[in-house]
Amino acid sequence: MGKKTGRNRAFWDTARINNLTYKQYYDRLVELSCVMFDWQGLPDTVDQRFLEMTLFNNGKCLFFKDDALGYLALPVSDSGPLNVYGIPTGRQVIAPNGYHATRDEEDSIIIWNNYLHQGSKLGVEMFSRRLFNMDRTIDVNINAQKTPILVRCSEEQRLVLQNLYMEYDGNMPVIFGDKQLDMKGITVLTTGAPFVADKVREEKTATWNEALTYLGISNVNVVKKERLVSDEVSRNLGGTIASRYSRLEMRRTACEQINRMFPELHVECHYREDYRELDGDDMIPDETTEEGKERNEDEQVHD
Repeated sequence: MGKKTGRNRAFWDTARINNLTYKQYYDRLVELSCVMFDWQGLPDTVDQRFLEMTLFNNGKCLFFKDDALGYLALPVSDSGPLNVYGIPTGRQVIAPNGYHATRDEEDSIIIWNNYLHQGSKLGVEMFSRRLFNMDRTIDVNINAQKTPILVRCSEEQRLVLQNLYMEYDGNMPVIFGDKQLDMKGITVLTTGAPFVADKVREEKTATWNEALTYLGISNVNVVKKERLVSDEVSRNLGGTIASRYSRLEMRRTACEQINRMFPELHVECHYREDYRELDGDDMIPDETTEEGKERNEDEQVHD
């Protein structure tokens, strides 16, 4: 009973660590995804965090004006026929607190997450699972480096072997055994495991960078020890910029539609300034800034 209880405890401890590791990666990627964009000019009644979380989970969010609550951006489900472009003309709004409303294309704007009109949740779940699996593989492999030595011997031999191991552990250059040491009666089993944690860690770094590319966040998506040349960095950023454009363009299109429908508003959406600074740091100079012009001129002089 005691052994079974111990095994169960070990199983649940491992499951808990697995869940925590997965959730840690998932939460980090969700947070990165939802803070990339800076909405400006939103009414005070619109929660930017809730808007981005809704886009992340559902792929769409409805912007409209409620007579009592003012402007809102809430989850929406399709209702009614589609127009010629496949956009729902009827929209059912349901908020977490039970608030619900019915709107149509004449008094509301659908904000889409990307060109596919899909959320980012499934992609983040996929990358989180891969990262969690590699992280736990590293833990198991490092733990296996302890490589305990299993020795099977008689009770009489046990004390002799313990004394010999103390000399071995004390870095004795030569260990002498007496006639009581019966080598034929001893069986030694080593559980040595190859060290692959460094290779898995490199793969994990590549996967993390791949996840950032998926979200449209700048990274050097190549695992190399030497410094990357600017051409390599530029090529690696191509996928990042494309992913970012898909999400940013849909938000900017929604801003234009909102401003046309509600002329009293001036809503804008931009890629966050600190993220743009990462793009320019030893990567692609922005020639519209003084720093970018200087860097470009320096490169031309050196060429």
